[in-house]
Amino acid sequence: MIKPDLSGAETIGEAWLLVRTAFRAACLETADLDARMLTAGIAELDPHRLVTGGEAPLAADIREQLSQAAWERLNGKPVHRILGAREFYGLKLGLSAATLEPRPDTECLVDAVLPFVRSTAAEKGACSIADLGIGTGAIGLALLAECPSAHCLGIDVSVEAVATALENSMALGLSGRYKAVVGDWLLGVEARFDLIVSNPPYIPTADLARLAREVTEHDPRLALDGGPDGLAAYRVIADQAAGRLEEGGLVALEIGIGQRASVKALFTLAGFDEAAVFPDLGGVDRAVCFKLSQAAKTANSDF
Repeated sequence: MIKPDLSGAETIGEAWLLVRTAFRAACLETADLDARMLTAGIAELDPHRLVTGGEAPLAADIREQLSQAAWERLNGKPVHRILGAREFYGLKLGLSAATLEPRPDTECLVDAVLPFVRSTAAEKGACSIADLGIGTGAIGLALLAECPSAHCLGIDVSVEAVATALENSMALGLSGRYKAVVGDWLLGVEARFDLIVSNPPYIPTADLARLAREVTEHDPRLALDGGPDGLAAYRVIADQAAGRLEEGGLVALEIGIGQRASVKALFTLAGFDEAAVFPDLGGVDRAVCFKLSQAAKTANSDF
């Protein structure tokens, strides 16, 4: 793809229209939205202000940055990867090569557990959270932002992801209640938590090749590949979670399309009862919550 020529643009609004024309010509699925987000991001404007602020003069450095950004988008790089950040649950989160780009669907997982976090904090004075496979730290940080009495330990196998999550916690002013460490799920963790939450990799390995270019070329495979059947991470979490939950604790997980029955079966075998299921904006079962069964609680208390 040829880098768009923005030399004829004298204002931010004119540059925006040229970028939009280039994206439409390339048949990008979300051409108009991408042009608006990129232009606003590079120009450091709120997207809705492009119309009212579009007559501002286009500085030479902004022209060059926007031309480069448009070229990268035309060559398959996602908008938020180009901008280096994405909003999640009202928070601006920095991205890195080792982190999955947080999606709006995952916000339903935050919605699903937030009432539990708040009620636990109200009852106990605090709510302890373990966020597994943290990436940017999106889930844990969103919960801390919404509940000042909560604190979170984030765990990820990627050193870079942990560093990114910690940087996000500092940028958001949440580092006092947020810790992140490199680890293999809950292996070696001795603490107990009121809530164990995770958006684990759940795409079957064979399905990865069918994902969009923007995903396969820019999201880390480690955060996508759920093993041959997409359930590898759920098996590990189901095996480890019972011994790491406080009395009355909750496990909450994001799941892929059609995975509810399989994930429920794994957790039933591990001594859990399904507590609730929540759909995403498309009506697909996306978040599922589990609590220890009474028999499992009794067995767990013997150790």
